[in-house]
Amino acid sequence: MKAAVFEQFQGPLEIRTVPDPIPQSDAAIIAVRACGICRSDWHGWMGHDSDVHLPHVPGHELAGEIVAVGDNVRNWKPDQRVTVPFCCGCGSCEQCQQGQQQICDCYTQPGFTQWGAFAEFVEIRHADVNLVQLPEQMEFTTAASLGCRFATAFRAVVVQGRAAGGEWMAVHGCGGAGLSAVMIGKALGLRVIAVDIRHDRLDLATKCGAEQTLDGQCVQVADAIQEMTGGGVQISIDALGSRETCRNSILSLRKRGRHIQVGLLLGNESDPAVPMSAVIGRELELLGSHGMQAHQYHRMLQMIAAGLLTPDQLISDRVSLQKGARLLTELAEFPGRGVSVIDSFS
Repeated sequence: MKAAVFEQFQGPLEIRTVPDPIPQSDAAIIAVRACGICRSDWHGWMGHDSDVHLPHVPGHELAGEIVAVGDNVRNWKPDQRVTVPFCCGCGSCEQCQQGQQQICDCYTQPGFTQWGAFAEFVEIRHADVNLVQLPEQMEFTTAASLGCRFATAFRAVVVQGRAAGGEWMAVHGCGGAGLSAVMIGKALGLRVIAVDIRHDRLDLATKCGAEQTLDGQCVQVADAIQEMTGGGVQISIDALGSRETCRNSILSLRKRGRHIQVGLLLGNESDPAVPMSAVIGRELELLGSHGMQAHQYHRMLQMIAAGLLTPDQLISDRVSLQKGARLLTELAEFPGRGVSVIDSFS
């Protein structure tokens, strides 16, 4: 099969012919029809993630068709159209037994713990636990865009944020995860404020349902949000992952508000200083959101089928594997204004 491989961190990704994967007894082999290009993949390429071992193939937002299954797979067969959460559960640890596969103690993660979906084929372990069947009408590119950013944003807003109609929500960073959160918040009846430093992304946030937008370079973000909302937002999401956006998100909250950390805080942005006096004085909640379990995809898929959510609106570029490999190395500059998806592997 063809795959994009890097031999050293921050080195070139080369398109190579490598052996096709053979399914382990619990696994399925997916013919990849689309794969998102996510900043998490960039972190792996940079060397920020200890799960990544060289040589390596990135890619964790995928959709495709099953071509083979292991002997112990019971629920899936070849030719079924599927997607998968980026963090896959083992099905047997304490977390998985409680239905929390997104924080599995023995997780596997394509593009991190194993070779990923910047390739024609990818193996998914514990297939019976992790695969999600796609609606026939859903395009593979749309399905691939769900796997990390959209699904993570959905769980962040709905489950961790406990969103209730009429509440204020601020979204800090309008990349793929942030724009997803804006769209989901609007669909749930939230009043959404979008924050970014790029006007094209703020314009797209408005199209996705943001009631207000703020240019983070022109205002003191937390003060502006406190004033705009008469005391702060109930939910605030750091969708970027930086020390500045994390702090702004926490300080944007009204009393007893909920901060949700979605963007990864790695490399130079790791271990941010937390304004703990505000956390104590306002009785704030600080929560993380790490993907979404396969068995929880149904509500998100139902909302997409009903037209309440339109994730395909966020796809800005459909590119080849070769161009996608190049784009991955450029993600520090935040190119594009939405989600880029690889849909050609030839």
